[in-house]
Amino acid sequence: MVAASRELPISCYGLEVDGRLKAEFVTRDGARAGGEELKKRFPMLQIRIYDAQTNAREEI
Repeated sequence: MVAASRELPISCYGLEVDGRLKAEFVTRDGARAGGEELKKRFPMLQIRIYDAQTNAREEI
């Protein structure tokens, strides 16, 4: 996991929580694991994985 920044990542995966980028991950699996763990602890949050290569977001 890489430190979070305010800008969208260029070549990795980002974890968006309620529309704000909170963390960056090198792999998609890492981003999914982090998002799923966060969703289990706080089910009311809206969590998405942002893929920088395709500019797509995936809901968790």
